[in-house]
Amino acid sequence: MADVKATTKKVIKSGSSSAILGAAFIMATSAIGPGFLTQTAKFTQDFGASFAFVILISVILDIGAQMNVWRIIGVSGLRGQDIANKVLPGLGIFVAVLVALGGLAFNIGNVGGAALGLNVLFGMDLTVAAIISGILGIAIFLSKDAGSVIDRFVKILGGLMIAIVAYVAFRTQPPVGEAIVRSVSPENPGGLVFPIITLLGGTVGGYITFAGGHRLIDAGVTGVENLGQITRSSVTGIVIASIMRIFLFLAVLGVVSKGLELDAANPAASAFQHGAGMIGYKFFGVVLWCAAITSVVGAAYTSVSFLKTLNPFIMKYEKQFIIAFIVASTMIMATIGKPANLLVLAGSLNGLILPITIGTILLASRRKDIVGDYKHPTWMIVFGIVIVVVASYAGITALKSITALFG
Repeated sequence: MADVKATTKKVIKSGSSSAILGAAFIMATSAIGPGFLTQTAKFTQDFGASFAFVILISVILDIGAQMNVWRIIGVSGLRGQDIANKVLPGLGIFVAVLVALGGLAFNIGNVGGAALGLNVLFGMDLTVAAIISGILGIAIFLSKDAGSVIDRFVKILGGLMIAIVAYVAFRTQPPVGEAIVRSVSPENPGGLVFPIITLLGGTVGGYITFAGGHRLIDAGVTGVENLGQITRSSVTGIVIASIMRIFLFLAVLGVVSKGLELDAANPAASAFQHGAGMIGYKFFGVVLWCAAITSVVGAAYTSVSFLKTLNPFIMKYEKQFIIAFIVASTMIMATIGKPANLLVLAGSLNGLILPITIGTILLASRRKDIVGDYKHPTWMIVFGIVIVVVASYAGITALKSITALFG
């Protein structure tokens, strides 16, 4: 009997360990989408080696945001919308709707990015490529053990992306020494505020902050006894996304530091082509497709996870709702194309969501009916308040974008 118990315990521990790393990767790969690639390439071209400072500051802020959110979700065992409803009745519904709308809009862009990746690789028609990518995303959720499939899928493709970008960075021979110096002593630091805020929203905004935390809840990794693992998973997710960002930054820096101009329409693709020729361009297609398809999976999974506890019907048919989410994203992309207004709106919604969600988590950290006897560290609360202030500034900018969009 003792052997049976020991074996059972080992199996559970092994499954949990896989889910913990999978949660980190689903967060990271959700952040690494088509916009991540374009944004990093453009900012590197605009700010050169000083963009290293932006990456450093954004990583610190990202870790603060993720640790606050994941710890409260993990200790309470409640999803973001349920925590918000406890803090203020009805707030969870508001947040869930915002996250789902933003996730749908971003997912249209993600499907479009996956289609572009296949187009680069095989010259495939964009509509056909979008449909194929959508079908693959759906297939993942049709499996009996979708959670484990998601974990393996995002880990394999996440690792592949990092390996390819690292190779291109090696080929472009960037001025690493200058990048290290500028990471703490940038030129014109005042002009770097906007890219810092942009990276913060792009890495932990909207559904992305909760992607890994919700995955851990589904895997049963909750409670104070798992707090160490939950915290490590949250930091690991940011580290994975940051490694990708750093390698991509160095790859592009190696190109622009030689005076080469990037194509404004697709700066990341042209950087790969300049750095490693046609094979580099094809590698970009692989990276773009991997980044996009993992973001499709992460956005669909997390957006529906925000809705499922609000209605028992959604909870019962969660898998079908996720599939419908991907189908809708794919059909809109295939029939209408890349809807610029929706993507602008999605970015604006992310700017609005981040200060609300982090602020709600900070309030929840002091509520015994949510976290019990757990004492959230004061330094984390202070860290969180700083992020709320920074994110609120982004939110004001987002309001202006929404006004302009519908004005």
